[in-house]
Amino acid sequence: MLIDDLRQELPDGRMVEDPGVAAGFVHDEAEWAPYGTPRVVVRPRTAPEVRTVVRACVRHGVPLVTRGAGTGLSGGANAVEGCVVLSTEAMDTIHEIDPVERLAVVGPGVVNDDLRAACAERGLWYPPDPASAPWSTIGGNVATNAGGLCCVKYGVTRDYVLGLEVVTGTGELVRLGRRTAKGVAGYDLAGLMVGSEGTLGVITEVTVRLRPRREAERTVAGYFSSVVAAGRAVAAIGAAGLTPSALELIDRHCLAAVDKWKNMGLSVDADVVLLGRTDAPGPAGEQEAERMLACFEEAGATWAARSTDQEEADALFAARRLAYPALERLGPVLTEDVCVPKAAVPEMLARIERAATRHDTLIANIAHAGDGNLHPLLITQPGDTAARERAQAAFHEIIADAIDLGGTVTGEHGVGLLKRDGLERELTPAVLDLHRAVKTALDPHGILNPGKVIARG
Repeated sequence: MLIDDLRQELPDGRMVEDPGVAAGFVHDEAEWAPYGTPRVVVRPRTAPEVRTVVRACVRHGVPLVTRGAGTGLSGGANAVEGCVVLSTEAMDTIHEIDPVERLAVVGPGVVNDDLRAACAERGLWYPPDPASAPWSTIGGNVATNAGGLCCVKYGVTRDYVLGLEVVTGTGELVRLGRRTAKGVAGYDLAGLMVGSEGTLGVITEVTVRLRPRREAERTVAGYFSSVVAAGRAVAAIGAAGLTPSALELIDRHCLAAVDKWKNMGLSVDADVVLLGRTDAPGPAGEQEAERMLACFEEAGATWAARSTDQEEADALFAARRLAYPALERLGPVLTEDVCVPKAAVPEMLARIERAATRHDTLIANIAHAGDGNLHPLLITQPGDTAARERAQAAFHEIIADAIDLGGTVTGEHGVGLLKRDGLERELTPAVLDLHRAVKTALDPHGILNPGKVIARG
């Protein structure tokens, strides 16, 4: 029996025996994504313990689903019926921060903000900063190739992963990638693991690239009468050749939800807020902030200004991070994650508004607008089956519109369960076959997160 083997081979305390506790490990935050009941939940603390679990699953032909903090929004960490759920949350050691090589070596269970804080103490910075950074883990960030507020200028998780320690689908513990600044030896297998959502291996250690701590940012805020007008400002900033360190959109529904929860008074004067930041040093930063402000005004901002109060500026960006949990208080939230070319942002926002009207669904909008990564949030009332069906129809229409505009079905949340149909629309049959060939090569027994991302041919 699998459980008997695990009990004999793992140290005490690694298996979650209490059903009530185990219930907290069976799904992520994806609304309406299905999940099953696992046979057992395990919480290993070392790479050899992970290898033991994978090998046991191979021997018994049992599926294995790996999860981090469970903050995902696509169902990628959801249990499948009869699986083993492997939680990496206890593998939370920061093993090394090297200021000379500008890298850190961490366990997959290290929380994003904890790594950023530890780096800051050494004058260093880890840029990827998803809105879930206070809770999400580096392993989960790697699994979904998470982005965040500053990725418009500094890139996503993949741009910072130098190397990985991974247990493969055959139970081998291997190291991929490198520690050096440069290296092109062999295929980029470490890069292949980034964004693979636990379907190609179990990550047990991550080596990430760091940057020097950056200059203080200057903030520009603008109020707009519609998301389309704000989208025109985004397109104008791109056309002007500006690369802000952040460019975030928050619509009136999000502002009202945050106000209702935190009483921040943001929704009184604005239907849509666009927040821009620049961290360029000295006069260059001053000039970039002024040019960004001009783009806001020329696109029709009803009010725009540079913030001279750092606390006020930080509060505005805090509201952006609070938008999703604030909306969750209103009812079930189905979260989109499409990404389109910057020039297509106004049209995509217009199509989202039309989808909301056509399907009689409340859709709030937050966005990493500077790189075209939009997060429409479809809100329903608990127990309203008809509203859920309308929201799901709008969800699929938005995906189709993003692809039609030259975009992609997911910018940072991953495919998981919710975007599998969209992925098949986005990729050609030949490319889908390549994906299946990679999956078969690295997971020949088909045990790693089966049914997620892509179906085996």
